[in-house]
Amino acid sequence: MFIASDKMTSPSVEQIPAGINAVEGYKASMNGDGLCIREHLPQIIERGAEALTPAEKELLKWIGVFFRKPTPGKFMMRIRMPNGFARSEQLHTIAELSRRLGNSVLDITTRQQIELRGFTLDSVPEIFEKLRGVDLRTLQTGIDNVRNINGCAMAGLTPHEWFDASPVVHELDRIIVGNEGNPEFSNLPRKFNIVVTGCTDNCTHSESQDIALIPANKAGRLGFNVLVGGKMGSGGFTVASPLNVFVEIFQAAAVVVELVKIYRDHGPREARSKCRFAFLIEEWGLRRLRAELVARLGHELAFQGRDMRGSKHSDHLGVSTQKQSGLVAVGLCIPTGRVKPDQLDELARLSDTHGNGEIRLTTGQNAIIPNVAAARVAKLLEEPLLTQLSPRPSPFVRGLVACVGTDYCNLALIETKSRAIALSEALHKKMGAGLNPLTIHWSGCPAGCGNHQAADVGLRGFKTRIDGKIVDAVAIYTGGRTGPHAIAGQEILETVPCDESLPDVVANVIQSYRFDMEVRQHAALSDPFFTAASTAGLASWRFARVLPPPSVPA
Repeated sequence: MFIASDKMTSPSVEQIPAGINAVEGYKASMNGDGLCIREHLPQIIERGAEALTPAEKELLKWIGVFFRKPTPGKFMMRIRMPNGFARSEQLHTIAELSRRLGNSVLDITTRQQIELRGFTLDSVPEIFEKLRGVDLRTLQTGIDNVRNINGCAMAGLTPHEWFDASPVVHELDRIIVGNEGNPEFSNLPRKFNIVVTGCTDNCTHSESQDIALIPANKAGRLGFNVLVGGKMGSGGFTVASPLNVFVEIFQAAAVVVELVKIYRDHGPREARSKCRFAFLIEEWGLRRLRAELVARLGHELAFQGRDMRGSKHSDHLGVSTQKQSGLVAVGLCIPTGRVKPDQLDELARLSDTHGNGEIRLTTGQNAIIPNVAAARVAKLLEEPLLTQLSPRPSPFVRGLVACVGTDYCNLALIETKSRAIALSEALHKKMGAGLNPLTIHWSGCPAGCGNHQAADVGLRGFKTRIDGKIVDAVAIYTGGRTGPHAIAGQEILETVPCDESLPDVVANVIQSYRFDMEVRQHAALSDPFFTAASTAGLASWRFARVLPPPSVPA
């Protein structure tokens, strides 16, 4: 239970000092610690959602409670799940809360966690209590905090890992957030994303993170290379840069913590769009950042080792052999991550019946049931839920990712999830099931929560005027990827209306993109950008940039 202090009053716009952005002012009203909003929660609940101030709407995010403009009076709660690890009793609890107190809509996010939707403000204390009963927290899941820390969903299980990095993820979560939140890390200039992986399969979008620890070998010692300064929003996908640091596993958490503190102490705090870690690195340079890190740690750091990742990307869907003898994991596709309480309950039941009660959530918004005895796989594959959440989805659904869109997001400009599924179904009808899977990512605005610039085909939503009417439209990107050869997808169509013509346009993009890739592979070229050879059938659309001439094999 949270106890209100008579000495504290809720912050208001008038309290914001001149010359700083509004969120910095709101934090200043809490003595620099947004977690202090907990002390105001009883007062806020008593006054009701209609009386929320702009400051309170932002500060409630420190405890995982999100005001949503599209659903006045109904809130979203983001549940912290380090490394995407969950247990059956946790999923049952979330499903029950969604069914009884929410609107029966749940979303698995690209940060391997679950968002609970549609509850009222007065139900927050009960939700907190129920979640704590199954060891779940919502603290510091939004705004200027270290967000849910990602890792390989198959950590500790996959034979394609050099070592299990999930203990580092959980150690970092304990240090940075813990059970009650940590004021030492609750006043960052902006959000902060971290990935830690020992896997070779590039399943975590490491290059889009503020900090990524990736598996490396230095003179026979296993550990991590450190990447810094990646991001998706605030101007587009910036690929993280090597810091030229190798750390052994036992050093990893300390190094990450000091990097976060450097950002906390020196990161820009003026314009919100220029406050990410990438902008501090742009100002300082990598050499100065490395020197500051060494100074804070008080000892030298080894230079980077050999990157031990492979070139392929795994989504962990389907039946995968574990390194534990006789056990397999079954990855289920949850299109765009949207799931109903009954489906979540059934997923939990299946994990108990066929596995050991564990569930793993992926950055592709999907779920894995691990630790299934090989002899039980056939029975699991016959379960009715798997007709809805398939381990063998269409190639146009398998790599489908979508942000929340205008249904529930304050920033989104178009609806995304149902539109993404409809497009993928139309592509399946047009192009068949025989193609290799490809990634199709939707973001409803430039913030890029759908990672649209890290996909084979990315769609970014916006509004435009056509024939005097405001309509939904997308810009289309191609060629994005993360991994050892990460590159941001390039915008090749700047305005495509979201109407009945969209499936034809995207089908042409896919056909041309695949043709272009085949040409380039045949010519032993590595540039993944869309070329003029990719424009067949698209002459009626406006291109965002001048395209180079096609490459034709000799």
